[in-house]
Order: sequence, then structure tokens, then C-alpha cells
Amino acid sequence: MAESAAVEFRIDRRSGVATYLQIVQQTKQALRLGVLEPGDRLPTAREVVEATAINPNTVLKAYRELEREGLVEARRGLGTFVRRTLGGAAGASAADSPLRAELADWARRARSAGLEKDDVGALFTAVLESTYEGTHESAHGDGPYEGAHGGEPYEGPYGGTHGNGTSEGTRGTTAPPSTTHQGDQDR
Repeated sequence: MAESAAVEFRIDRRSGVATYLQIVQQTKQALRLGVLEPGDRLPTAREVVEATAINPNTVLKAYRELEREGLVEARRGLGTFVRRTLGGAAGASAADSPLRAELADWARRARSAGLEKDDVGALFTAVLESTYEGTHESAHGDGPYEGAHGGEPYEGPYGGTHGNGTSEGTRGTTAPPSTTHQGDQDR
């Protein structure tokens, strides 16, 4: 039997995001970061259920959605396998890129300055939206903000490789003035 790729799904029951969508989003993030590559086998529904205590039908729904999008394919009796990655040429090396290291450093400074995780998410989303203003569709037309983060969990530099929350709740908001701390002046 083929071994599952090193991806662990983390379910945040308080996020307000449907559980199956969290699996879809985390899989897309793993594809974008190069954690998952074509040919890798996703964990079986049973493995995900054991690790997360969710309903197996939820896992199957997520995998069907990924299959509908052409990202994975189910092979009867063998499992679900990655068909393609996400992101451009740089997407495959995004996990090791200098930009990721800079972002991780910035996130550590923001945390040291007293910003909470939600504050950082709101600030990042506001800057991201203003930077990509007018370009809310990727070159592939995959959907809102797909070229930048695709609504996928944004935990990378300050909460693990796969994330367990989403930027969905902060989309379209800006950080209130009260969340500006002295450490923000470093930028």
C-alpha cells in the first residue's frame, strides 16, 4: 500500500468555516507550498477520521470537491492521489523562498509587538487586498484572491505549515487603529 503524504489536517471547530472546506483549503495550501506534489497519496478517510474525530462523509465530500477541481483523483482500492499542484513556477519552492523567511520574521516581530493572531491576519489581509486591488482573480481565473492566498488557511509563518484557521473571517476588513503598536513602525 502506498504511504500517505506528510499532510495533517487540523480542524478549527470555532472558525465558522465548514469542516470539509477546511480540508479543501488546507490541501490547496499544501499544494501551493509544495508540501504535496503530483503522485502523493492523501491520507485515507479513515486516517483523517482517526486524527480529527470528524465524520468520514465530511472527508469524502472534501476529496470529491478536490477531484471536481481536478487537483486529485480517486483510484478505487488505492486511495486519493494528487494530480497537479497550485501556483506558478515559484509555487513549488514557496515553502523555502526568501519571501517566506521575511514574512516569518515580520510575523515574529508583530507578535513581539503585542499583535494578536487575528490582528495580524486582519492587517495582512488589508495590505494584501490593497496591493492586489483590481486583480482579485488570478491569471487562471480560479476565484477571489486565488493568486495570493485563495481563502486558504493562513497560518504558515506563525502557526505551522498547514494552518488551522482561515483568512475568510477577515476578508474585507482592516485592522482598527487601536491595533497599531510600536512594532508596526518597523515596516
